[in-house]
Amino acid sequence: MSGSSKSPLLRLLAHVRQHRGRVRIGIVFSILNKLFDLAPPLLIGAAVSIVVDKEHSWVARLGVEDPWQQFLVLAAITVVIWVLESLFEYLQKIIWRNLAQSVQHDVRLDAYRHVQGLEMGFFEDQNSGELMSVLNDDVNQLERFLDGGANSLIQLSTTVLAVGAIFFWVSPAVAWVAFLPMPLIIWGSIYYQRKLQARYVDVRRNVGALNADLAGNLGGIATIKSYAREEAEAARIDEQSELYRAANRKAITLSSAFSPLIRMFILAGFTATLLVGGRMALDGDLDEAAFAILVFMTQRLLWPLTSLGETLDLYQRAMASVRRIFELIDRPSTIRDGPRPLPAAAVKGQMRLRTVDFAYQGHAPLFEGLSLDFPARETTAIVGATGSGKSSLTKLLLRFYDPTAGTVELDGNDLRELRLSDLREAIGLVSQDVFLFHGSIAQNIAYSRPEAPMDEIRAAAQAAELDEWVATLPDGYDTVVGERGQKLSGGQRQRVSIARAVMKDPPILILDEATSAVDNETEAAIQRSMERIAQDRTTIVIAHRLSTIRGADRILVLDEGGVVEQGRHEQLIEQGGLYAQLWGVQTGDRGNAASAG
Repeated sequence: MSGSSKSPLLRLLAHVRQHRGRVRIGIVFSILNKLFDLAPPLLIGAAVSIVVDKEHSWVARLGVEDPWQQFLVLAAITVVIWVLESLFEYLQKIIWRNLAQSVQHDVRLDAYRHVQGLEMGFFEDQNSGELMSVLNDDVNQLERFLDGGANSLIQLSTTVLAVGAIFFWVSPAVAWVAFLPMPLIIWGSIYYQRKLQARYVDVRRNVGALNADLAGNLGGIATIKSYAREEAEAARIDEQSELYRAANRKAITLSSAFSPLIRMFILAGFTATLLVGGRMALDGDLDEAAFAILVFMTQRLLWPLTSLGETLDLYQRAMASVRRIFELIDRPSTIRDGPRPLPAAAVKGQMRLRTVDFAYQGHAPLFEGLSLDFPARETTAIVGATGSGKSSLTKLLLRFYDPTAGTVELDGNDLRELRLSDLREAIGLVSQDVFLFHGSIAQNIAYSRPEAPMDEIRAAAQAAELDEWVATLPDGYDTVVGERGQKLSGGQRQRVSIARAVMKDPPILILDEATSAVDNETEAAIQRSMERIAQDRTTIVIAHRLSTIRGADRILVLDEGGVVEQGRHEQLIEQGGLYAQLWGVQTGDRGNAASAG
């Protein structure tokens, strides 16, 4: 049976199985806790027996004839039972709550590891808020069920078996009457379980959409404020939150009716026990102590069934969440890890595209039969108009996507044959869209080598012309950059990104429009940094500002999915083609560009 075809409960039990030792201990503690919890009615029956039967009571059979001494013995037994009941309640809660935390941790980590292994196309299509809803809210919902629901089911089963045994031991005739409502309660539970399932699936879907909107709005708060759209966005969140509330309302309406309905069945069982048992006691067929036990035990048997509604509610909420979690885990990645290792020390750095076709899903082909060479230890620049596929090349080289035809190679090896971790260890990326983690400057620079000594971090910062600026900060390299580096300017973030690539020291470096969003002074500093770190490594520069690539060994000009020009800067200017036109537009020297043409 495939993983996706299993029920969510069976999938969950597979995760619980690795904790089977703790599960067994938890079951034992839950059973003992419930058995001692069921003892008070027996103690009450014993007390009634002492009052009624005196020297012939149940306790007298232990060898204690004096009624007062019998009460003292009964009091001692009561203390022991209550202490043990309290002890096992404490122990079962410790076991089940910690087990819930462990299973929650395992499921969340499994889901997160799987998500990390999915292709970049998944993240470009998926809303991050929806993913957070699954990895956080749905996993937490699972914990709520394991925290109390599992114990409730075990104790409910223990109650039915233990009380049933006592009933049939004391009076089989009354036992049949007390257990009469059980089939109706079981039928009602199954009915409600099926009805609730669909409603809680709807609840989880709506909370996912709500979380997605909230995450998107918090991430775009600057845009919302700059366009004065606070009220409009609040209204949109209000609408989505209302859908979530409505879905919950439907589930609550159904789940809330369960306990009152069960109480009617309990009423029938309790009343029947009272009447039948009372008649037998009056007729002398049942002694007073036994009758007291049966009355109290009926309440102990049937009343916990009212909590079955809450347990089923937790169960259905949890299964709706588990279903979403495993749907995410079952999603296959289109980028499969290759079998062949490639140690970084063995990488020469030659990359090549051989007759590559590529298209994003649902879009027209971007490349058809594209062939490119990136010689080892040379700097190759790629330029072209917006939409010509420059950044898409980066995604192919890093194997964020696979070509639809043809091959992308590193040192003659098809990237699909290489281990992904080895491939990406060999490549350093400095992107236009710099992402810094919430932490210190030093932690972000040393991201690839968290244990790197401070002198190496400082050396990397010096290579990126960052060290002098950091020295002016009160906290120096311990300065916190904020979420996504929002406390730094664009140029500062870019330099931290370059220093991070220097720390990685990869044989291949890809600079994807690394200076497109900075001022001229910062661009010059970044350009000096890039020239230093490009020494003796394969460097691929995706450029928007042509001034940053004048010293490249070779420049490739992309247009309409292919290379239309290539050469050094001076050669391309002399040709007077597309590159010369782009140069003229950026430098304002359109006349010279035209005359060159």
